[in-house]
Amino acid sequence: MISPTPIIHLVDDDESLRTAVTRLLRAAGFEVRSYPSAGEFILARPANTPGCLVLDVNMPGPSGLDLQKALRKQGDALPIVFLTGHGNIPMSVDAMKAGAVDFLTKPVQRAPLLEAIKSALVRDVENRACRARLDALTPRERAVATGVVAGKLNKQIAAELGISERTVKAHRANAMEKMQVTSVAGLVRLAAELDLHIPPS
Repeated sequence: MISPTPIIHLVDDDESLRTAVTRLLRAAGFEVRSYPSAGEFILARPANTPGCLVLDVNMPGPSGLDLQKALRKQGDALPIVFLTGHGNIPMSVDAMKAGAVDFLTKPVQRAPLLEAIKSALVRDVENRACRARLDALTPRERAVATGVVAGKLNKQIAAELGISERTVKAHRANAMEKMQVTSVAGLVRLAAELDLHIPPS
């Protein structure tokens, strides 16, 4: 099965910037869609398509940081590259802590923008591969993994699910194998790095 072409979603209320960046990215071989606001992006974005988001920080209505928070709350791991003409260090630190790939200042230069987008697309591929592994878990394995990520002991998970500790250990081992991690710490770290919320069945 051939993967869909990644789409670079550009959200900025500055029409001239949208035009210039769209031309730059298309000349570099990327498929680009642009939106004048966070709201229009949310309404128009095709569901579950690969790509990344190039996002202005300050816009009328919801800001770029507001959109980032909304996507995270929905469990949407679309990688984000921020653009700003009025950024500051605390703002950039917050954005990066929340998972942004990069935080670039306007007028944005071609080389760092293309480098950031390439990094974002690599992260998107990794995120999707991880989510595919997550989707391969059985409902019981997901429930056990949820408990492990939350830091619960095997006996606590067993009591909550009404199963034996031996069964918990078996499901935990299966989950770790499917998620391709070799330790509980690795599973916890993977969930944290990719902001994966493993819901109970």
